[in-house]
Amino acid sequence: MLEWRENVVGKRTVHWGGLWALVCLPSVAFAADELNAGDTAWVLMSTALVLFMMIPGLAMFYAGLVRRRNVLSLYMQCFALTAIISVLWTIYGYSLAFDTTGMQAGVGGLPAFIGGSSRFFLSGVSPDTLRGTIPEALFFVFQMTFAIITPGLIIGAFAERMKFAAILLFCALWVTFAYLPICHMVWGGAGAFFADMGVFDFAGGIVVHITAGVSALVAAIMVGKRHGYPETPMPPHNLTMALTGTGMLWVGWFGFNGGSALAANGQASMAVVVTQISPCVAAITWSAIEWIKVGKPSALGLATGAIAGLAAITPASGYIGPVGALVIGFVSSLLAYFAVTVLKRKFGYDDALDVVGVHGVGGLVGTILAGIFASSAFGGSVQDLDIGKQLGIQALAAATTAAYCGVVSFVLLKIVDSLVGLRVDEEAEYAGLDLAEHGEVGYDL
Repeated sequence: MLEWRENVVGKRTVHWGGLWALVCLPSVAFAADELNAGDTAWVLMSTALVLFMMIPGLAMFYAGLVRRRNVLSLYMQCFALTAIISVLWTIYGYSLAFDTTGMQAGVGGLPAFIGGSSRFFLSGVSPDTLRGTIPEALFFVFQMTFAIITPGLIIGAFAERMKFAAILLFCALWVTFAYLPICHMVWGGAGAFFADMGVFDFAGGIVVHITAGVSALVAAIMVGKRHGYPETPMPPHNLTMALTGTGMLWVGWFGFNGGSALAANGQASMAVVVTQISPCVAAITWSAIEWIKVGKPSALGLATGAIAGLAAITPASGYIGPVGALVIGFVSSLLAYFAVTVLKRKFGYDDALDVVGVHGVGGLVGTILAGIFASSAFGGSVQDLDIGKQLGIQALAAATTAAYCGVVSFVLLKIVDSLVGLRVDEEAEYAGLDLAEHGEVGYDL
């Protein structure tokens, strides 16, 4: 007998004859839609928390990590992207991500890869339109905050050297041609490519972190290294600012993951629990490695480990229990540390703020391990999970996303370079982007 655990539209949990099946159906209500005040209040709060992650959380985190002559440029980029992506999401982004016109489970075709146009300019959305138990307008703006922060993550890879105009143009194109299709394929519901495969991605390990991490790697290589890298030391100019930003991101992540349940329920509660456990384990792990290797744990290392643990728990957060969170936090920190301190040096790319090593690796770890720890055998919520099969699904979805975003990012960067150029000149880079690109400085001398 088919029985709905929660009357919510979004990440939905189904119980069928004792077998848990997890599917994403963000636009189809299986019971009569009815507004729930508790669900609405929770998602309203979660929306504010996720926006808080970008402005000012990510802005402060990134700005503290660069040299003082570039501090304003990171704030500018984060705030400008918030404005631009919000407008694009309103005009066509929401519709292309979540409109299910023409979709049928298992059928394929273009609607499996990109949404329709029926919600352009929020057509058909009114204060009374519902998506399950919350207003559709709220679902729209909650998902908007995800679209905002994802390209925001990428900008850390080419910090201190890319033209402001190039950043805005690239990120607008990237959201259109990379983020929207992946978002639709994962979260578009029955008939969407990855959703029909049965992929687990509760809050964005694939949609947010793998897309951003791979694209950041391509961008860092194509834009090129900062002048003087790696011979010249380039330490963060304000670790206090960076740690403050870390705290804002950490708190905001409760809305990021817990809000993805789209309901004030047990799934949201457990998502918040594991969202706290994973970064704690990851921060301890990173600090322990530093303590052993160099004799002192650093504030920067603790913050970096915590962010890696948060990125990794994101795709698994709605499916796993505390045991899974402990393992994911540990493994993600260990592998992210290796990526940041070994792989980056070995291959010589200048990922200025370690987007690839932290978000890309963290997102990949969480995506893969969700295929194990979602099982009830490890304290997860999925009964009788075929772990081997699910691992294959998770790996295939991650690899496909990485390949697609890598190619799309390469093409888009080539286009942007031909139109406006990617990089500031050497004089502007030495002067700092604050002055060269914005005619202002972050600090009075």
